[in-house]
Amino acid sequence: MTETTDTAHPASRVTAGTGREPARRHGPRGPAERSWRSSPLRRCTPWLFLAVPLALLITFTYVPVANMVYYSFTDWDGISPDRNFTGIDNYTQIFTRPEFLRVFLVSGYYLAASVVQIVLALYFATVLSFNLRFRNLFKGILFFPYLVNGVAIGFVFLYFFQDGGTLDSVLSWFGADTDHAWLGDPASANTSLAGVSVWRFTGLNFVLFLGAIQSVPGELYEAAELDGATRWQQFRHIIAPSIKPVLSLSVILAISGSLAVFEIPYIMTGGATGTSTFVIQTVKLAFQFNKTGLASAAAVVLLLIILVITWIQRRLVPDEKVDLV
Repeated sequence: MTETTDTAHPASRVTAGTGREPARRHGPRGPAERSWRSSPLRRCTPWLFLAVPLALLITFTYVPVANMVYYSFTDWDGISPDRNFTGIDNYTQIFTRPEFLRVFLVSGYYLAASVVQIVLALYFATVLSFNLRFRNLFKGILFFPYLVNGVAIGFVFLYFFQDGGTLDSVLSWFGADTDHAWLGDPASANTSLAGVSVWRFTGLNFVLFLGAIQSVPGELYEAAELDGATRWQQFRHIIAPSIKPVLSLSVILAISGSLAVFEIPYIMTGGATGTSTFVIQTVKLAFQFNKTGLASAAAVVLLLIILVITWIQRRLVPDEKVDLV
């Protein structure tokens, strides 16, 4: 009887009495080769990609903000190399001078206009999210004003509201009295300018709302229709909860935008007839009256107001994950 010889490699044999495979022999590089996952180069790779964006962000955002805060405590005129430290005198002037307090009343017009544009944008986004003839055409019409340059809009509506202009001509067709200077008194001028902002920025809110509404699964609408839900019930129980984060963002943008209005009133009135906003007043201080220190303090105050309002809004209406299923 021929004896069978075991020719298997010793390393492949199972150790007797243990049931375990013996340890593999290591190569010439040591006990364990250094893997790519644990290498220092891999850990540094994300920071290498972020180096240029972070450098640009720090250079053009955080450094200018830090300089602005520093200038707000000086009497710098923007030209002279001398910068005398004045403490909180600039901030005291901002909260005591009547022209600075008056601009917040002007911002109230734009805040009211922001409420109108959010309501209109939400209405059109809801209507055009359902099947409707020519809805793509209406989407383009609503979003088009936001694509137009703000300076061009200012000049267009400057002729629109002037005496004997487009608005007066249209009103005269219906027999209405056109003997009114639309930009001649503060109330009428601010209302007209706020109306222009509604025309321009409704499209932005419309696109935000429409994108949020279209992200809702279509099965929910189908199930609601099978249950006999009306359009209002679908809006109340499906659309409104799903767009809550976007609505919160729109409110923040509306409040900050109403405080930082600049283009339209600056082009159309230059801040005259009681239409000066906080930003227009700040620009005039810096470039017309050469009070860069005071203008920097005004910019810091505006930044703090926006941050505080945003924080309060986030605390009152926190983002919550909505489960519609």
